[in-house]
Amino acid sequence: MKTVFINCSPRKRFCASAYFLFLQRLFVGGKKVNERLRRPSDHARILDQIRDAQTVVFGLPLYVDGVPSHVLRFMEEMEDFCRRNGLKLRICCIANNGFIEGKQNEPLMQVFENFCSRAGLTWGGGVGIGGGVMLNVTRILFLVDIGLLALNTVLSLVHDGTLFPREAWISFAQNAALLLYFNLGVLYYLAGMGRAIRKGTYFGKKYTRILIPSFVFILFADLFFLIISVLEGGLFRGWLAKKEFRES
Repeated sequence: MKTVFINCSPRKRFCASAYFLFLQRLFVGGKKVNERLRRPSDHARILDQIRDAQTVVFGLPLYVDGVPSHVLRFMEEMEDFCRRNGLKLRICCIANNGFIEGKQNEPLMQVFENFCSRAGLTWGGGVGIGGGVMLNVTRILFLVDIGLLALNTVLSLVHDGTLFPREAWISFAQNAALLLYFNLGVLYYLAGMGRAIRKGTYFGKKYTRILIPSFVFILFADLFFLIISVLEGGLFRGWLAKKEFRES
């Protein structure tokens, strides 16, 4: 069995789509191929990979309650390619958005379901994830925790000759457990879809989110986007800037 995982995020690195596809690959067996879809020059390479695949898993962000435009262009070409070559692929989708509710991804899921119906492909289902950006941050925090644990271990070894500093390991275990809890809903449904992919069965559309209260999420999200706004050129960047109008 060959499964092609397509990361459709326009971001070059540290994107949430890559994180969720990584988790999904853990629950899928057989041959696994990773692809990136960012520009038209990627189309031919990806289409060549799906020629002998059984399942294609799209990982992408929600853009204006729908599919990003560069992905729509690829889907149009993919439809024609599958028809000409008589491909009967199973299509699955992992969609994430910055809102708290995973149900916000429903319109995107409907696009993929209709795409499968039109192209003669099998819709395998998908997982819609709310708070995708914040969940992606938990991955980065986990890597930071690993780095701190390694540093504390080295310092403890140098000063005390102790290879397993108790306090450092307790702190790491607590943080790891908390980050795992935040991701439990995602892991549960990705494990379910992985099982459906292995068996070639229909999974359906499932929605989940980061497991924190909504009011806490809103506070952290507001703070996060405030910081990003400052780092990317100043508070309310572009709101008050002079606009340039071009004649068409």
